[in-house]
Amino acid sequence: MSDAAVKYEADEARDAAYSTPLAEIDVADPLLFKNNTMWPYFERLRSEAPVHFCETNEEAGPYWSVTRYKDIMAVDTNHQVFSSEGGITLRDQDEDFKLPMFIAMDPPKHDEQRKTVSPIVAPANLAKLEGTIRERAGNILDSLPEGQPFNWVDRVSIELTTQMLATLFDFPFEERRKLTRWSDVATASEDSGIIESEEARRAELLECADYFIGLWNERVNAKEPGNDLISMLAHGESTRNMDKMEYLGNLILLIVGGNDTTRNSISGGLLALNQFPDQYRKLQANPSVIPNMVAEIIRWQTPLAYMRRTALEDTEISGTRIAKGDKVAMWYVSGNRDETVIENPNELVIDRERARQHLSFGFGIHRCVGNRLAEMQLRIIWEEILKRWPDKQIKVLAEPRRVHSSFVKGYEELMVEVPKRSH
Repeated sequence: MSDAAVKYEADEARDAAYSTPLAEIDVADPLLFKNNTMWPYFERLRSEAPVHFCETNEEAGPYWSVTRYKDIMAVDTNHQVFSSEGGITLRDQDEDFKLPMFIAMDPPKHDEQRKTVSPIVAPANLAKLEGTIRERAGNILDSLPEGQPFNWVDRVSIELTTQMLATLFDFPFEERRKLTRWSDVATASEDSGIIESEEARRAELLECADYFIGLWNERVNAKEPGNDLISMLAHGESTRNMDKMEYLGNLILLIVGGNDTTRNSISGGLLALNQFPDQYRKLQANPSVIPNMVAEIIRWQTPLAYMRRTALEDTEISGTRIAKGDKVAMWYVSGNRDETVIENPNELVIDRERARQHLSFGFGIHRCVGNRLAEMQLRIIWEEILKRWPDKQIKVLAEPRRVHSSFVKGYEELMVEVPKRSH
């Protein structure tokens, strides 16, 4: 798409955002994210209604949007008042298909289950994984077709993260794309094109549960528990007696958490560096900036747009009254662009000061358990890219095709071309 066309679309979105009556704004409409037109709506809410009530979303029901950085922090770090128990997405789970998972639990059960799986991303284990990730990243990059278009999302972002997930679960490596599929199905709506119906979605998720129950049964009787997520769950004091739906819920959490977030930041980072070519040149001139750049990419991308909480009592957010039982969406995607806290927030600045102070991983007891693993994968892929193309740019050829979701902020397709190398 030409620069003129992009500007025209941006102007159209801005006009729509500012002409819509405040009461009718629904930032949870997935089409805003599919079309990348949500930004002016969030800009307006931050300015005019930073704690905003929406009653027009038929699927989610009434909900509050919290759009400023400091208000999001206040909600996220106050689990005594803002509970995760109702679920982390605005759409309530169906009564006949509930999937308990520790991210949607409050203490003490949350703490016990999280503690069971957290050793997989402890510093010592990450150090052991680094060589494996680097070797795989190198193999993936070396297999790319040079000088011809291909989908970066599929060939690089999905492949690297799915290989990593297979390792963490000790999942049959040749069947690893099942993990990608289950991740997509878990977060898909009927309008996404990924599933035909809610019944079909449930059927696939139950297939996922049955597959993993087979792996559980193999490992639960092992004399020496393995150092993988399934073995940790099977032998953990607080997780060994989970029923099928709670096991499935925690699996979906770990699959989506380990897959969607990192893969969309890998794609988003390449897109951002193409949109800000001066930053690409800055990176090539100074590769030591990569760790800081990784944090900035995760802020700029914000791979999960929001998290939901439910008010346990009547309360206030910045002077706005919230009733007990109300749904509250913490829009990380908006807080990460809050111009009162972050300078030039819509721009990628790879050497930005305090780049890790973004909201993308959340804060408080629910801060992303795998955040260091995500950062490590992003760091390694960019280190390996620069080894192969130290002074040439991987070019994005067209606007990406984005995911139909207001929760997962991601990409289905990003067509790119890598330059030819002298081998």
